[in-house]
Amino acid sequence: MMRLDKYLADMGEGTRQEVKKYIRRGSVTVNGEQVRSPERKVDERDQVCLDGRKVSYAAEEYFMLNKPAGVVSATEDKRDRTVLDLIQYTKRKDLFPVGRLDKDTEGLLLITNDGALSHRLLSPRHHVDKTYYVEVQGHVTEETRAAFQRGVNIGTEEEPLVTMPARLEILEAGQSLSRVRLTIQEGKFHQVKRMFLSQRMEVSYLKRESMGSLRLDDSLAPGEYRPLTEHEIKRLKEE
Repeated sequence: MMRLDKYLADMGEGTRQEVKKYIRRGSVTVNGEQVRSPERKVDERDQVCLDGRKVSYAAEEYFMLNKPAGVVSATEDKRDRTVLDLIQYTKRKDLFPVGRLDKDTEGLLLITNDGALSHRLLSPRHHVDKTYYVEVQGHVTEETRAAFQRGVNIGTEEEPLVTMPARLEILEAGQSLSRVRLTIQEGKFHQVKRMFLSQRMEVSYLKRESMGSLRLDDSLAPGEYRPLTEHEIKRLKEE
């Protein structure tokens, strides 16, 4: 149970003070009955309407976004467009991206307000795989794959920072351009780029394909999104 004003504010119908005004002027009904008390207790089973429009409650929301390049993984930014700017028609106003992708990186990004799920997916202790398609300026070899499997230093000699073992699948090993698929279980700052830099190679294109059981929907063009299915949510929570 929660207060009626909190219910409406949580669903983005205004600030707490604004929705209190709507309630007191008689614009809100609960189960067909006009209610003028912001303190009225309601729950998700009640039918709440504002100006005759039903306001359904969602405690948590989950969206799969195909992040385009040029958009930042943040809730707000004064200079750049954020991933939340791409998500329209939401009920919740407390959504955030789970982890971050660099501004020039594309691909799968989970948008939610489920803090517990976010923590589980991002914590290295839970060993959740994050898989990327990578195009690299340089010749990737079996020695590169073995180095990533052992862990590479993406810090400095004075302050080493060794990565956890990672899986590298070589798709195409050209002399000047290689295409690979890399799976890691961490999310350190610029980690994929720094891993290849440690091997004297530079990433020219980076796209996240999956996080745990969640795979990027091939039907989503860059910038497009969709709600997660109940099956996808259930599997993620079992990670």
